[in-house]
Amino acid sequence: MTENEKPHANAIDWTRYRRIKASHDGRVLTLALSNPERMNAVDALMHRELASVFLDAADDPLTDVIVLTGEGPAFCAGGDINWMKQSFMERTPGPGSDASEGKRIVFSLLDLEKPVIAKVRGPAIGLGATLALFCDVIFASDTARFADPHVRAGIVAGDGGAIIWPQLIGYARAKEYLMTGDAITGPEAARMGLVNHCVPDDDLDGKTAAFAARLAGGALQAIRYTKVSINIGLKQLAHSILDTSIGYEMLTFATQDHREAVASFLEKRPARFTGR
Repeated sequence: MTENEKPHANAIDWTRYRRIKASHDGRVLTLALSNPERMNAVDALMHRELASVFLDAADDPLTDVIVLTGEGPAFCAGGDINWMKQSFMERTPGPGSDASEGKRIVFSLLDLEKPVIAKVRGPAIGLGATLALFCDVIFASDTARFADPHVRAGIVAGDGGAIIWPQLIGYARAKEYLMTGDAITGPEAARMGLVNHCVPDDDLDGKTAAFAARLAGGALQAIRYTKVSINIGLKQLAHSILDTSIGYEMLTFATQDHREAVASFLEKRPARFTGR
């Protein structure tokens, strides 16, 4: 019986998660976003589970390293359009459970002292891109595609993109991609420093697993507290930006442009924005 198979008094019950699948390989925990019928798009349930899963990973006595990925050929296609329509178009905007969950997602990922590796194949869009880019080391397949197209939905990139993109690729490039929502391929992302590595899709699992095993076999306290030290600056930025960006995002959910973006998507036609 391996260590991870033995009962542990403080073991995390990963079976309670329905939109995130957890599995162990030794001391490496893989968390796979799981909504494969919709390319792992974030719905209300996944959003709620993301607000707690990194806290559980931090407390898991059987885990030293985390790999964050998506089930199937996609990492995460962003927010589920039907959830956005139901949640935001039919209510008065303002601070609420979704905003609070959004903050917990970002801060629980930044506060997680154990190293987190993103394994990205296919689209990592919107919140999906934010999740991947806040990880410590990012391995991307040559099929990967990164974008934060909040503006194309008529809303502010409020869930963390305004924090992490400029830190990775500089302010000028970040503004371009966040104000247009344009996508970046895996090879392009590696060239500009948005991700650490881009590898052929057939090599992605092996390369990521080898790096996770290397960290798991390293000087874990030194690795962990090196990460903690580096993340101090990111956490300071997040504390100074996230309330504002989420607040602006909540305001733009009430705009005519956002309603038009959702309607045009559902009707499969180009959006006709008016700036209102």
